[in-house]
Amino acid sequence: MIDFLISYDAFMALITLTFLEIILGIDNIVFISIAANKLPKGQRAKATNIGLLLAMVQRIILLFFVSFLIGLSEPFYTLENEWLKIALSWQAIILFSGGLFLIYKSTSEIREKVEVPTHDEKGVRSKVIETLSQALTQILIIDFIFSVDSILTAVGMTNGLHPNHTYTLILMVVAVVISIIVMIGFANPIRKFIDNHPSMQILGLAFLILIGFMLITEAAHLSHTEFFGKTVGAIPKGYLYFAIAFSLFVEFLNYRTKKHTAN
Repeated sequence: MIDFLISYDAFMALITLTFLEIILGIDNIVFISIAANKLPKGQRAKATNIGLLLAMVQRIILLFFVSFLIGLSEPFYTLENEWLKIALSWQAIILFSGGLFLIYKSTSEIREKVEVPTHDEKGVRSKVIETLSQALTQILIIDFIFSVDSILTAVGMTNGLHPNHTYTLILMVVAVVISIIVMIGFANPIRKFIDNHPSMQILGLAFLILIGFMLITEAAHLSHTEFFGKTVGAIPKGYLYFAIAFSLFVEFLNYRTKKHTAN
């Protein structure tokens, strides 16, 4: 296991996944802050920290559940005709559904952030919260909503890295724990940075569209899908890492150019 965790693929997956978890967790921090700010001043920090820790536990439980479903790789139904052949398994169905969900969610989030950026915040502000327990309940509900794309992103980044699902599960758990710790320690600086550079969050959502497409092709590959006798191959994770790294490099150059122009 140690050999896998210190391998290049595992290291790149951990770095990229942790980055995406933090970027995609910004909205979560914003909504948690809104819920916590309805409490007396002395309880706000406590509610935020406890809420994030509970969120971490909730995500780890969801990771175990999703990983169990992904482990069900044996086909239970085969569809075959002249132009299409598919060996359906729960693994393929979960990956395919997850890919469609990520593409839909990311596209919707990008549209909403461009057209009505404060829509969800108004919805959270309208909730009545008077006690710490009510705030924590609201935080858990908020985090559950945001956990789905987070978990699917983790699955997309690590699926196929190692034949033993336990190893990839450990990698996902480590990434989630690191991202939550970073968010607890640097929530306000990260939030301010994203507020000043909203393109970073749009970029993160664009990455989810890419990961969603990869999940769909992975589902087709694992279900041995054939179109007119042509099989669907798996997309190497290195392509994904390169696309993300290149996009971040371009964004960094853009940031430096703007900063230089402002000075």
